[in-house]
Amino acid sequence: MAYQIINLKDIYNELGENNTKELLKEFSCPINKDVEYFIKNRAIEFSKQDISRTYIVMSSYKQKNVIAGYFAITNKSTIIKKFILSKTKRKRLLRFANYDEDIKGYHIALPLIGQIGKNFYNNYNETITGDILLKFACNKIKEIQNAIGGRYVFLECEDSPKLVEFYESNGFVCFGKRNLEKDERETNKGDYLLQMLKDLSEYNNLSDAAYLRA
Repeated sequence: MAYQIINLKDIYNELGENNTKELLKEFSCPINKDVEYFIKNRAIEFSKQDISRTYIVMSSYKQKNVIAGYFAITNKSTIIKKFILSKTKRKRLLRFANYDEDIKGYHIALPLIGQIGKNFYNNYNETITGDILLKFACNKIKEIQNAIGGRYVFLECEDSPKLVEFYESNGFVCFGKRNLEKDERETNKGDYLLQMLKDLSEYNNLSDAAYLRA
């Protein structure tokens, strides 16, 4: 399967905002309404304001180019508690973070995979696995870090055993949780999101799937 990864900014610059919104109407994610809400209502505006970058992953389905999924990345400050890290990881983290004795934790700005999800519209989700989509997101962040430095990435997810197992199987470890903001409660379950961290220093770029980058 060949994939094309396209910056949403390039899409609306070429097609115009209205046509891009029409294209994004063919995105459905019933298992995570926050993922669907973001791509349809916030992704373009966040891109315009340089708050985040959204990447659309295209694939072929029944001889038609379709949206298989997407991911959105940004940079965000967070706190990582000292006790969740091994001594070796603490030493590594100190190169990128400031330790706060009062909270026994590290203040650090990291790349955040803010949104990620497959497109269930017309079964387009069958064209890609969650593992591959997550690898595409990590590839993009690794590419940026190769240019400017850095080695860690984090994400936030609902406290679901299935989700936690999925991210842990892809090398992420839980380091804390963040209470939901008021405007997040309509599209997320529970009162908080788990925060999960991955060290990309020994991460190899995706090699088990062919893809094109636009």
